[in-house]
Parts: sequence; C-alpha cells; structure tokens
Amino acid sequence: MLHNTWLIAKREYVERIRAKSFIVMTVLIPTLMGGLTFAMNYATGKNKTDVTIAIVTQDSRFGLDMQNELATHKHPTITTNVISPPDSSTRSVLDGQLHSKSLDGYLWVTPPAPGHASPTFEWKTQSKGYLNTQNELGESIRSVLTQEGLTHAGMNTSDVATLMQPIDLDSSDKSDASAASKASVFGLFFIMYFVILFYGMNVARSIIEEKTSRIFEVLLATIKPEEMMAGKVLGVGAVGLTQVGIWLIGAIVLSAQGLLAMGSDFSFKLTISQMVFFVVFFLLGYILYSGMAAALGAMTSSEQELQQMNIFLMLPLIACSGVVFQVVSDPDGTVAKVFSFIPFCTPLIMYVRIAVHQPPWYEIAFSLAGLIVTIIAILWFAARVYRVGILMYGKKPNLPELIRWLRYS
Repeated sequence: MLHNTWLIAKREYVERIRAKSFIVMTVLIPTLMGGLTFAMNYATGKNKTDVTIAIVTQDSRFGLDMQNELATHKHPTITTNVISPPDSSTRSVLDGQLHSKSLDGYLWVTPPAPGHASPTFEWKTQSKGYLNTQNELGESIRSVLTQEGLTHAGMNTSDVATLMQPIDLDSSDKSDASAASKASVFGLFFIMYFVILFYGMNVARSIIEEKTSRIFEVLLATIKPEEMMAGKVLGVGAVGLTQVGIWLIGAIVLSAQGLLAMGSDFSFKLTISQMVFFVVFFLLGYILYSGMAAALGAMTSSEQELQQMNIFLMLPLIACSGVVFQVVSDPDGTVAKVFSFIPFCTPLIMYVRIAVHQPPWYEIAFSLAGLIVTIIAILWFAARVYRVGILMYGKKPNLPELIRWLRYS
C-alpha cells in the first residue's frame, strides 16, 4: 500500500513542481506582497512630510507656548510661525500663501468672548490630507491651555512642566509580539489561507481531470482508491510545502540582510516557535481541507459543479479572515478562543493566537486534539465517498445516496 501511495504522490509532486504555474506563483505572490508593503510604507512616509503652519493670536505667550509644544512632535514635523498681533491684512496674506502652497495651513485664535473662559480656534488648510497635523494641533492646544490654567491657579512653572511631561509606558512583554512581528503574523496568516485553499482545490481539480479522461478506470485495476487519494493529498501537499518553504527562506534571508525594511520601520521577523507552529498548523490545515476537497471532487463531474460546491471550503476560511484582526488585537478574547477551538478554523486562528500571545499549553493541546479528531473523521468520510464517487458520472449525489455510499463495505 505504501509503495503505491508513494508512486502516486511522486507523480503528483513532479508534475506540479515542473509546471510553469508553480514557478509563476512562487515568484508572483511574494512580489505582489512586497509591492503592497512598499506602497504602504511609501504612503506612510508621505504622511510624515514636514508641515509649515502659522499661528495667529492676540496672546503672544500662547503663540510661543504652542510653538514650543508643536516642536516636540515628529510625525509630522511641524514648523510654526507665530503672528501676534494680527492686522487687517493678515488673513488675506495667509490665504494667498495657502493658494501658492508656501504655507500648509494656519490656526486663527480668536480671544474669548464675554462670559467665556477660553478662546475659539479656526484651522484652515487647502489640503484635506493633513489629518495628523489637525490631531497634533488639537492635542497641543489642550496641553497648552492646561499648562496656562495650572500656572494661573498658582502652581510653580517648574512643577507644571514636570506634571505635563509625557509618560513613557513600558508595555514590553516577552510573550507579546512587537509591531513588526504582528506584521509577519498577518503575512503568514494570508499565506496559509491562500496555500490551503489553492492546493486543496488543486486536489479536487486533479480528481475531476482524471475522472473526465477515465484514467481512474485503468489505475483502479492495480491501485486501491484509498491509496490513490492518499497519494494525491500527499503529493499536492508536498508541492504547497515546497512553495511555502521557498517563501519563508527568502523572507528570512532578505530580512537578515535588511532588504525588507525598505527604509521604514517595517521588518519581517520570525521566531523559531512561530516557524514550527506555522508548519504544524499548515500541514494539519492542508490535510483537513484537502480531504474535504477530495470528497467534493469525487462527488462532482465538472469544474462548474465543483465551483458550486466549493462554498463548503470557502466559508470557514472567510470566517477566519473576518475575525483575524480582532484576534491579533485581543488574542485571549472570547472571539479568539471560540474560533480557535472550531476545528475548521483552528489551523489559522490558533496559529495567530500563538504567534501574537501564546495561550496556555492546555488550550493548544485541546485545539490540536479536536483538529486531529476532525481530520480523522473527514478522511474516513472522504475515503468512503472517494472510492464510490470516482466511478460515478452525471448528476451530483443527494444526501440519501451519500449515506448509501458510506454504508458500502
């Protein structure tokens, strides 16, 4: 049995590894991901461009305090010109500078009206893209008004400065992933998502192709259906693992050379633990979904029928992609725990939880146990459907027919 399974697996592996589509996808996927990363980093860099603004106020002390406060911000770097006091032509001059783009924006401060404790503020710019600048202005105004209020209340200037110093919150946790590691987790999540779906569907398509060409009728004279299915799953899975291995090795080499940073804060970081768990959950996830795909391929006779049935493969994966961002932000939350214990979501979601913030060992063990039991059940179901369905042509079987197939000895 093992010899026949090995021959089928070898044939599937060699045929697919030599195909042009394998070479194209091996190069195309990391190229697209690298291009997307570069575009995101470039866009982020554009948002950090230096900004020149003017502050127009009757209170020169407030203007200088704002200038000092804004000088501490670096994203974006804000260069401030204080105009105090303004005259009748100030606004028209500033509007002209905005129009000529020699000025990015100006903050017009109107003294408090009678009965009001604080002035009013008007921010004017012709670029709606300076959202970071607007946020920095708001934070700085609140900070300066607080400092002035404390000073007027009688607090010593040095005490006010000490009180208003920013707090450095040490949130370092060796078990938590850094921002760069989280970016790596997202990358590996979508690689696993794509490869499991793509190569799982390849198993189904391979079965349909051989059903259409009637090669099965010749092979079944010497090979058992179970051996044939096992060989296809192993051969196609080995192709997927080869492709993922090439991507991971390339990412590690480029990261070690600093080529993935692209001049930004991004880097591709992987730990040994992340790599080991990725391989484990990738293999288990692939076996689970390829077993389902083999059953679907045996039940259908054409690509059109398979497209109608592949919703059974897509739904759990779509659900995983819908919650992955919440899982990364709260890996120990209810949503993360529930989805990580659903066997069809375990390979993707439990891996993300482990990579971001490793859960207790018993949760990992429980999820693996549930996943393995489900794989055994799926493979048992797929083997029984496969050995009957590969010789069936025409319409898809209904539920009573599937039950009869399962009862055949």
